Amino acid sequence: MAREAPLATPGEILHEEWLKPMGISQYALAKAIGVPPRRINEIVLGKRAITADTAVRLAVYFGTDARSWM
Repeated sequence: MAREAPLATPGEILHEEWLKPMGISQYALAKAIGVPPRRINEIVLGKRAITADTAVRLAVYFGTDARSWM
C-alpha cells in the first residue's frame, strides 16, 4: 500500500509558495505586516499556528483570502 505524503503546513506553504518565489525574507514580511519577525519564523518552522489576526495580515499583503491561511 502506498503511503500518502503528509499535508503541507501553513508555514511550509508560506515559505515555499510565497516567500521563496517572491524573494521575500521572513524579516521583510514581518516588518511589512507589522508582526514580530519571530512570529513569522515560528510559523515557517511549524512551531506556531497562524492566528486569525495574522491570517488577515497575510491575506491583505498577498491579496488572498484570510481563510486560506487558517
